[in-house]
Amino acid sequence: MYFEPLKNLHISMKNDEVKRYKFDFEYNNVNFDVIFFTDENPFILLFGAVGSGLCFEVNVNPGYNIDLMLSKDKYNILKKILHIPHGNTEIFRTKDFFNKFYLEIPKYNKRNSNVKPSDIAPYKKDIIDESEKIYFLGWRDNDLTNEKVSDRNIEKTRLLIGNYEAELCKRKNISSRWTNDRRKERIISRIEKI
Repeated sequence: MYFEPLKNLHISMKNDEVKRYKFDFEYNNVNFDVIFFTDENPFILLFGAVGSGLCFEVNVNPGYNIDLMLSKDKYNILKKILHIPHGNTEIFRTKDFFNKFYLEIPKYNKRNSNVKPSDIAPYKKDIIDESEKIYFLGWRDNDLTNEKVSDRNIEKTRLLIGNYEAELCKRKNISSRWTNDRRKERIISRIEKI
């Protein structure tokens, strides 16, 4: 299905040089954090159920098309999020979910363009290193201490900040630093300045 509102949102994001955008969506009395990743290929929509840690992702294929048929695993996660019991004889159609989503994709608002790693982390806890440390603290140049950036740190950087930054970290031997203290969270600085 072609998602013209996503195309319009992406055009506005590009005009502001924004690669990730977060907005709210509600379906069946469940609130979702939706994060639109345009720094992935194909683009990705992450639907995270607020407060549950449960999420699923869908690819936004070229031409802003989304396949309305979810894999069995993603379909079951969505049913769990929506509190639809397993074995329920009532048919749940993902088409209904995506039709409502289509109608509620917002217009671009600069306030929503600052997607922080701590916005993404609750939905990646099972796959990120030191999952309690979700607040970005800064960068560390490992060449100064004769250390080497770890593969786990590069993967955490990729998942929470982006592919471009993760590749720079790998090339320049730089680690992303993290804390579990929200008060110490910093705005992500440009890694090229290190």
